[in-house]
Amino acid sequence: MTVTREEIMSALAGVGLPGGGDLVSRDLIRALVVDGGTVRFVIEAESPEAARALGPVQAAAEAAVRRLAGVAAVQVVMTAHGPAAKAQAPGGAPPALKIGQHPTPQQGGPQKVSGIDRIIAVASGKGGVGKSTVSSNLAVALARQGRRVGLLDADIYGPSQPRMMGVSKRPASPDGKIIEPLQAHGVTMMSIGLMLKEDEAVIWRGPMIMGALQQLLGQVAWGKLDVLIIDLPPGTGDIQLSLAQRTQLTGALVVSTPQDVALLDARKALDMFNKLKVPVLGLIENMSTFCCPNCGHETQIFGHGGVKAEAAKLGLPFLGELPLALSVREAGDAGTPIAATDAPEAEAYARLARGLIAGGMA
Repeated sequence: MTVTREEIMSALAGVGLPGGGDLVSRDLIRALVVDGGTVRFVIEAESPEAARALGPVQAAAEAAVRRLAGVAAVQVVMTAHGPAAKAQAPGGAPPALKIGQHPTPQQGGPQKVSGIDRIIAVASGKGGVGKSTVSSNLAVALARQGRRVGLLDADIYGPSQPRMMGVSKRPASPDGKIIEPLQAHGVTMMSIGLMLKEDEAVIWRGPMIMGALQQLLGQVAWGKLDVLIIDLPPGTGDIQLSLAQRTQLTGALVVSTPQDVALLDARKALDMFNKLKVPVLGLIENMSTFCCPNCGHETQIFGHGGVKAEAAKLGLPFLGELPLALSVREAGDAGTPIAATDAPEAEAYARLARGLIAGGMA
């Protein structure tokens, strides 16, 4: 008999916290996965200091779940929602971190990022096809499957992940070099949007853009990750070229709507990755169908099946269809990706995440 999520959450609701409440009422449980007799979940504390204080709670949670019928093994990971407070410099203020500088030379071609097993670039040929929405929801869906996930917003000119992931705190840099990433919905994330004022434009030439990307990859304390999702800007520009030339990528996912105009530009993105010798892991059809929330009528606003047909034509994997849904947009604007919820629309992203894991890509 397989244990259910409800039984697990009920057991965890019986694990009290030092300041009152329990793990469930305080909403600290993330990425709960039941895999046969193995149960995996994350306890997300409010800060590293709080995480250290919750050591006994982690042990109690593991013991409570292990006692349930049908549970053979329990894996619990403790994470913190934000970076620890760092000691300030003698003058009273932390060292200043300068983002946006000319890149430093690199020898030997594309290199691995320390501690990260796989890096997946999410790309599109044009803007407006929902690439950033797919990136954030895929990252959260992978985390809910028990993966250690990072999300890098590399859309330097139009960073949107801070809003979609619900984070606004400026990342800390204790020494003016290392950047402490933020945590949201079980995902370690970083965006240049967190380093700037919300309405401040990035007006940089190519070398500064390339230098900023180098900093976001190399100076961020990503820690140990199973997969890093990189949300690329649309098109085929400096960021894509620099990333492919400097970083060992597991591969790229190309997002497009089914309409012909979007597919024209998607083909250019595919051609770019082919020329840069970056494997294309598959194509995703976003905004595939729209279901009216009032009457339930399904409409194919941008057509349907165009991306699947293109994938078949090129001999590339087709990874699935994602709906155009009001709830997905509202969730992103509110800072909680739909994949972090149990809404019906979350299943499409969960299915995509499971497919990538099963294929060894994440």
